Amino acid sequence: MSAEVPSWISTARATLQNSSVDFFRVQPLRYWADFLLSIVLAYTAASIYMEAPAFSAIQVVAFLVAIFWLYRLGSLVHEVCHLGHREMRTFKVVWNLAVGVITLAPSPFYTRHHRDHHSQRLYGTVYDPEYVINVFRPGSVLSLLGYAVLIAAYPLIVWLRFALAPLTFLHPKLREWALTRASSLTMNWRYERRLNAFDRWAVTTIELLCCLRAIAILAFVLAGVTHWSRIPLMYSLALGVLVLNQMRQLADHHFVSDGGQMNLPDHIRDSCNYTSRDFFTWLFFPFSIRYHALHHLFPTLPYHNLKAAHNYLVEHLPADSPYRQLDQPSWWSVARRTLWSTPSLAAVAGPAVAEPTPASTPST
Repeated sequence: MSAEVPSWISTARATLQNSSVDFFRVQPLRYWADFLLSIVLAYTAASIYMEAPAFSAIQVVAFLVAIFWLYRLGSLVHEVCHLGHREMRTFKVVWNLAVGVITLAPSPFYTRHHRDHHSQRLYGTVYDPEYVINVFRPGSVLSLLGYAVLIAAYPLIVWLRFALAPLTFLHPKLREWALTRASSLTMNWRYERRLNAFDRWAVTTIELLCCLRAIAILAFVLAGVTHWSRIPLMYSLALGVLVLNQMRQLADHHFVSDGGQMNLPDHIRDSCNYTSRDFFTWLFFPFSIRYHALHHLFPTLPYHNLKAAHNYLVEHLPADSPYRQLDQPSWWSVARRTLWSTPSLAAVAGPAVAEPTPASTPST
């Protein structure tokens, strides 16, 4: 399916790319600063939570602080995903060893499916790994309950995937199934991962490290090194972080697709920016990823430049640019529609702009 680029998108691209400010330049110190702050606060709060008396005030407070910072720490996998193959290799290795393996959420299990979510080939289709309405049916209480059960079970599913990893090597077909259908952190069972030689190497390498981590969690309890209560405490942290992530996904997009492929203009108009200061936007969208439509328009924009790039576009684009229609009032204004209805694209993002399109192909 060919993707056409209307003039308002071309104008937005030219506006940023011709700016005197290089919005696409990565600032490594910003990545390291956000990473170090998040990991210190996340792991410190988690340690206090683990050691505090059960159901004490300090444990409750430490739990809330821990899931907040663990969520932010884990969200950096999104930034790892969008770095170029040769960019900040040390940062990627450190993040995976210090966070990805410890939390059983390594970047090789995320990068490919997230990039597929951005692709015109899969975005909005029933195979899109991050199009949340592929997991439940809006407006159906029974379907939403099933979604809640899946979220509750997901930490266990992930643990089993890594703990049982050695079994996948018993037969080539089982291994191929594990690589293509069970090596992505997605809840959409229809998604099938495409792998190149590097993907296979990266998945296998990090998978074995995660396997040791998963087995150690149970082995330490069985050996008496740690108390059995550590397992439900760790599960609670994982579930808390997962809930925050799933709440965000409810409002990344309007989810108006009928399951077929969408062209680029509808892809962008189906995505949301949030510029308000409401509490839930602040809580669910760390590191400026609240500019989600802008991120889909320019996937290589570093997260630390999204706000500045958005402000620059608003200042320099024409007053009638459809880009301005991408801003949404609040997380809940979109999330409630996702849960209970399937609106039309025109109803949530304005009518499509009819105009001639240049013969160019986007790289999203």
